[in-house]
Formats: sequence, C-alpha cells, structure tokens
Amino acid sequence: MSDPVVAGKNPIEATLEAGEYWWCSCGRSRNQPWCDGSHAGTDFTPLRFRLEAKETVWLCTCKHSANPPYCDGAHELLD
Repeated sequence: MSDPVVAGKNPIEATLEAGEYWWCSCGRSRNQPWCDGSHAGTDFTPLRFRLEAKETVWLCTCKHSANPPYCDGAHELLD
C-alpha cells in the first residue's frame, strides 16, 4: 500500500451536526478533510464516520493519525 499525501500539518476544527461523514484518507481531496473521490485508482478508500449529536471535532489532515479521522498529534512527528 502506498503512503497518503500529507494534505496539511494542522488539524481542521469542525462543528458538525449529527450524521454520516466521509473523511479523506488519501490526502488528495481538494475539499479537505472530506472525500471528493480523488482516491480513485489508489489503494485508499474514504473513512465513514458517524456522529450521534452535534459535536466539535479536530479532524486530521496529515493522514498519519492512529485514530482517524481525528487528530492525535501525529503531524508533530512529520518532517
């Protein structure tokens, strides 16, 4: 499997309503952190996640989090 593109080195804060979301796992989306289909032809698939209530979350853009789609600070370890 190939490595994801580092789309950014800072998480995105988002206040989201309850519902289903698709997080970009490949880093190629032009609509970060959301999937726009740019993973086509790669080994990556978007990650579906669901919120049961309105919530403010920090979403990973470096694509190296051990807890995707949420930021875990992995961007601090990148060159």
